[in-house]
Amino acid sequence: MEQTKALNALAVRIPFLLQTNPHLTKRLPSPSSSSPRAAADLITRATSAPNTFIFAELLSTPQIQALSTSTDYSSTLTLLKIFSYGTYTDYTLTASLPTLSDAQTLKLRQLSFLTLAKNPADLSYANLLEKLGLDNARELEDLVISAIYASLITGTLDPYHQLVTVSSVAPLRDLPPNSIPSMINTLNEWSLRCVGTLGDLEKQIAGIKADALRRHKDEKEWSAHMEKLMEVKEKGDGKEEGSSKSGSLFSALGKRLGGGGKRGGGTFDEGDDEDMEVDEDEDDYGPFGNCKRQSYNVHGFISHRPVKANCTLSTSPRQSQ
Repeated sequence: MEQTKALNALAVRIPFLLQTNPHLTKRLPSPSSSSPRAAADLITRATSAPNTFIFAELLSTPQIQALSTSTDYSSTLTLLKIFSYGTYTDYTLTASLPTLSDAQTLKLRQLSFLTLAKNPADLSYANLLEKLGLDNARELEDLVISAIYASLITGTLDPYHQLVTVSSVAPLRDLPPNSIPSMINTLNEWSLRCVGTLGDLEKQIAGIKADALRRHKDEKEWSAHMEKLMEVKEKGDGKEEGSSKSGSLFSALGKRLGGGGKRGGGTFDEGDDEDMEVDEDEDDYGPFGNCKRQSYNVHGFISHRPVKANCTLSTSPRQSQ
């Protein structure tokens, strides 16, 4: 952070400046001095110095804490506490405090704005003007712009809606006394909420995994069922192909036996009683000249049926061909 860099640079450069400029030692009060006046003067310069926003280390020194027993400078110690973790409202409500310089007034309002920015829901111009002791919107906008350039906040101004939008706040305010237990309670509550949220997320994840496994199992069973159906269908197609081959064999045999035509052109059915006629010799005429034909049925037996063809009766002996 910029504040840490500034403090580190100041801690490095002060001994160097004192060595190279011995006359500055007479103007700086000794930190080990027990004079209340020197301690009060140090507080005044610390609260007026630019880019100095943390006062916890200064407030914890024995020389500064000794001002609490001083009749003349105890108010200066109270002022340092307000700069450390108070607000401009605290300054106006506390009586008998030292008068602030312009630099101190600007810094205290900037620090107070940091505290107010922790509640971004109430950063209207009207509220900020009241809490910071400003007279008009122009002064408020100048203060916010100075805080932005000092890297105290990150935000924007909205003059049309009379609002200040803050997206981040620099952690440059000291903690008030006895605030750590309340912070621990707040963190414990937050930790419990996180544990509950993680438990709910784990339950949801477990449910999603169970649904995924169930869907995978259903898809696997469905795939196996479809494979079985395809196997049964392929077997059925093989049987139909075999029966068609045997049917074509019988058809070819019928064509050879029947000599083609309508009677011998089809396949033989087991229930078909139509006989296949063949030519007969002249010896098949009966004694009375009735014409008969021999025919073979589908079972290979000879059957005799009278033929309705006109036959002439001949009494003369047949001549041999």
